[in-house]
Amino acid sequence: MKKIVSLSVALVMSVFILAACGNSGKYKDGSYEGVGKGASGEIKVSVEVKKGKIEDIKLLEHKETKTMIEPAIENLVPEIKKKQSTEGIDTVSGATNSSKGILEAINGALEKAKK
Repeated sequence: MKKIVSLSVALVMSVFILAACGNSGKYKDGSYEGVGKGASGEIKVSVEVKKGKIEDIKLLEHKETKTMIEPAIENLVPEIKKKQSTEGIDTVSGATNSSKGILEAINGALEKAKK
């Protein structure tokens, strides 16, 4: 009986170890696009996922003013990449609508990337 229990425990531990060695991210690898509404129109982004994690976020198209979009991108993107999520990310003061549009676009892209 002890051998069966020991073997079962070893088998379960092996499964967990193998699962941990695999792709541990919560997204499918690839490039995904999303669109959000900014202050002056649509904002389109591309999110690159590698090994299940957000690798890069690029601004593809927008109609925002440079003084609104640049601070939003410069502040939001590094924080999202660090947290691997948009949850709890605050908008940039003075560029609230642009920030909301960027976050909406990124969320749209990540929705497509979910496993």
